[in-house]
Amino acid sequence: MCWAALKGSLRRIAHYDYWSDKVRRSIVVDAKCDLLLYGNADRAIVEIAHRLAAREPVQKITDIRGTAFVRRPDDETGKDWFEMDSTSVDEPGPVETHINPYQTTSEQAAGQGGSCAKEDAGQSSTLNAINSGATHLDSTRATGEKPLTFMPNPALQGKGSLKLPPRERSVIRLPSYEQVKSDPVLYAHASRILHLETNPGNARALVQAHGEGVTARDVWINPPPIPLTTPEMDYVFDLPYARSPHPDYADENGSHDHSTKIPAWEMIRFSINIMRGCFGGCTFCSITEHEGRIIQSRSEESVIREIEDIRDKVKGFTGTISDLGGPTANMYRLGCKSPEIEAACRKPSCVYPGICQNLTTDHDPLIKIYRRGRALKGVKKILISSGLRYDLALQSPEYVKELVTHHVGGYLKIAPEHTESGPLTKMMKPGIGNYDKFKTLFDKFTLEAGKKQFLIPYFIAAHPGTSDEDMMNLAIWLKKNRFRADQVQTFYPSPMASATAMYHSGRNPLRKIHRTVESDDENVDVVRGEKRRRLHKAFLRYHDPNNWPLLREALKAMGRADLIGNGKHHLIPTYQPITGGCYDNARKKNSTFLTIPSMVVEKPKPGSMLTQHTGLPPRDTGAKRVATKPIRKPR
Repeated sequence: MCWAALKGSLRRIAHYDYWSDKVRRSIVVDAKCDLLLYGNADRAIVEIAHRLAAREPVQKITDIRGTAFVRRPDDETGKDWFEMDSTSVDEPGPVETHINPYQTTSEQAAGQGGSCAKEDAGQSSTLNAINSGATHLDSTRATGEKPLTFMPNPALQGKGSLKLPPRERSVIRLPSYEQVKSDPVLYAHASRILHLETNPGNARALVQAHGEGVTARDVWINPPPIPLTTPEMDYVFDLPYARSPHPDYADENGSHDHSTKIPAWEMIRFSINIMRGCFGGCTFCSITEHEGRIIQSRSEESVIREIEDIRDKVKGFTGTISDLGGPTANMYRLGCKSPEIEAACRKPSCVYPGICQNLTTDHDPLIKIYRRGRALKGVKKILISSGLRYDLALQSPEYVKELVTHHVGGYLKIAPEHTESGPLTKMMKPGIGNYDKFKTLFDKFTLEAGKKQFLIPYFIAAHPGTSDEDMMNLAIWLKKNRFRADQVQTFYPSPMASATAMYHSGRNPLRKIHRTVESDDENVDVVRGEKRRRLHKAFLRYHDPNNWPLLREALKAMGRADLIGNGKHHLIPTYQPITGGCYDNARKKNSTFLTIPSMVVEKPKPGSMLTQHTGLPPRDTGAKRVATKPIRKPR
């Protein structure tokens, strides 16, 4: 049995699961599958299919990139690997004197300048020196002791230099599931190692033990797959896809009622994916763990063919392409200038703390696709809905002008995520100054186009590394810039993300993990507890009267009661209106409603869209559900 899924990609090693609040085993063990294919797995699927068709036992298919599997410790196929032990972190301590185990106590005493007559005293002084670690270079020279000489492994020695084992036959042993389950420091260490081994050009295989004794088994994770070339990407995207919803949504006759809104289908129905991967490295995001940092782009011709296919074949097309993008809107055909440097690089991001000097930032190919696409007959407009990396866009004002003039449908979503350096450094996001520069260009080109358009910035509450003061300063910035965020997001840990390791361990895996904290930046302020998480979200929605009591209490405790008042410079007012426990704004579908216990409603129907963001129906827990009715604020 083989399994390829996004969920599997992000759970391929022992991982912290937020919903159960515990470290879970690799899904390879829990699913009892023969092979797990992680990433997009295009090549792996084809190769495995051919090898299975040739009747090769699946247990022997252990050499394919982008796969994970269980291997017993006594399996002979794993014997010719050079194993690198990374099951522990460094534990600095005193350097102790090396004792010759064949030396007698009298000889030890004599070595310390004593005699046989002073055997007991010599033994005592030697042991005291050893136990205290008080061995210094001066005393060593005085006593004639020689320091240890460490000899390299002869098997690894070349002619005049040290020869490392071949990378393709090297495997790093991570701390076992039992270790990371009980030791958050080792969990952070394992997470750091995993993220350092994600570049297909230099990544080594990983192995993690699960179980002990007779039940012991190793989860092997082969290096990530080699990125697809542009012709290979074109081949994948030019396949004859059905371009229709899943058959489960069809009626008894096998046809689809296009009047029924299916949220996931509506989102992608007229959108086009032009690339894969993301080199942003945001710690809260799992795109890199799934698709990798190297951008895989389609050709211009392939993209244009898909626009024409949507125009000619997809029912309901009115002339608007809802998106040309991918994980990021503007990373198309961007990458490292040097293949050699790219293959050797181990940085988690190409744009943090600043844009790498080896990164190409030419947006001309993307501009060309935009212009050619909107010139097609029958295409009225092409919108860009994927998240925009605005620090990259700043490198090409021409791209910003093209985007703002022709491809914004009134609102453009971008994600500064925060304003303060504390959380931004833990997110690996650029400073808010980049947002200000982009907004200046956005407003300039919007004015030149004679349009009325707006930026919609997204922010995250309760991210690891965020203090209460950070959220307060963000709220002040929001009010100063006249933002009233309605759709806000609170950080939730996703499996394998670096920010999840921060949340679980309180350590920063972007830096080397030590057993004892050696610098302030190694510790991470983790926002736990429902009250504190609600407070951080309340700061993002400072304008909601329901949050004012909580914010007043917090601001007083923080010594910032000066922000409470009825002036324009205050964050929240002193009065408290009667709100009925709800927040109502102009966009009614985003409002919070008051529950009326006397009105019982039916259970949700399968497939019905009852939540705004995910389109998934609420969980049926068996509890009584109540109808909702909006409560209007007094005029």
